[in-house]
Amino acid sequence: MFAVAWGGNEFTPLLVMYRLDHGYSPVVVDSFLFAYVLGIVPALLIGGPLSDRLGRRPVMLPAPFVAAAGSLVLAVGADNAALLVSGRILSGVGLGLGMAVGGSWLKELSVAPWDDEAGAGAGARRAAMSLTAGFGIGAGLAGVLAQWAPWPSGLSYLLHIALALGAGAALTAAPESRPATPRHRRAPLAEDLRIPAAGHRRFWLVVAPVAPWVFGAASCAYAVMPALMADHSGGRPVAFSALLCVVALTCGFAIQALGRRIDTPRSARAVIVALTILVAGMVVGAVAADRLTVPLALLAAVVLGSGYGMALVSGLQEIQRIARPDDLAGLTAVFYSLTYIGFAVPAVLALVVQTWPAAVGYPTLFLVGAVVAAASLVVVSANSRQPGR
Repeated sequence: MFAVAWGGNEFTPLLVMYRLDHGYSPVVVDSFLFAYVLGIVPALLIGGPLSDRLGRRPVMLPAPFVAAAGSLVLAVGADNAALLVSGRILSGVGLGLGMAVGGSWLKELSVAPWDDEAGAGAGARRAAMSLTAGFGIGAGLAGVLAQWAPWPSGLSYLLHIALALGAGAALTAAPESRPATPRHRRAPLAEDLRIPAAGHRRFWLVVAPVAPWVFGAASCAYAVMPALMADHSGGRPVAFSALLCVVALTCGFAIQALGRRIDTPRSARAVIVALTILVAGMVVGAVAADRLTVPLALLAAVVLGSGYGMALVSGLQEIQRIARPDDLAGLTAVFYSLTYIGFAVPAVLALVVQTWPAAVGYPTLFLVGAVVAAASLVVVSANSRQPGR
């Protein structure tokens, strides 16, 4: 999961490089960021339920190799928009399988008989922290290499290819936690792709309102803010972009340990805390977008990153209480699919500003985001004590 997350986010700090050195417009660059959702969502929605049917191992094993193929295409395609989109889609397929299938596999290996010492919610925390560590370290090293090492558009991808191939080899030793359903007992595939738990009232009134904010907040911190700060970063825009990524994701990683103490099955307290942080993060983002100073940009990354981390882990913990054993991977996939709506935020904001440059600016759009986050908070608070099942 760490390796495929690395591959999914190593592209992000390079957005500034693609815009400044390769001539792509802000809208096109932000569209590249969103392109891997075209790989993630099908991999999530098909891979998760398919692993409930065939077992975790056969569906998860290809993930690191697909992610490595994505990095290879990205390494050779810096000046070709079609190759960049194709590479991002492959990275998305690898990440989608890792998130839905890998997350469910890890959750199942975090209980007896595989792990007798893990506490309640350990699987969700391990999955969230593995992903966040991969997102953060991958982005940080990619930015450093692109700023100061040779071959800025390719070297970081070669590093990821080596990591992914090693992870793929190691994955073969992991024990299967959910054997394949015997052929004579399998329902039609279309029926397996149905996820009954996705219709649960609590899913739509507690989980769905927070899900798009997971990567909505993250993308504001490490895609929108670096673009705004490109001319205000001391002549090191790619390195500063990487720094914002690392700061946001480090805060997101660190706060997930706190999520274990805040979370309770009796209410949606952890989700409420996440949305409260996100409201504050969007307000700080509005101030940072207006002033364009390094300290304020870093503060926005801290608060938005913390909101991302709390939203991710609290959403996963809710999912693992709602889901039944036979649709855990499927419901996890639906949750992650909703989270990736957030990666459309940078492209939408760039398009709005490009279309109405005299009427709307980024500070105003961040304030609109704060209002939407506050509305999500009201919905979740009103339904906080709905039963989990």
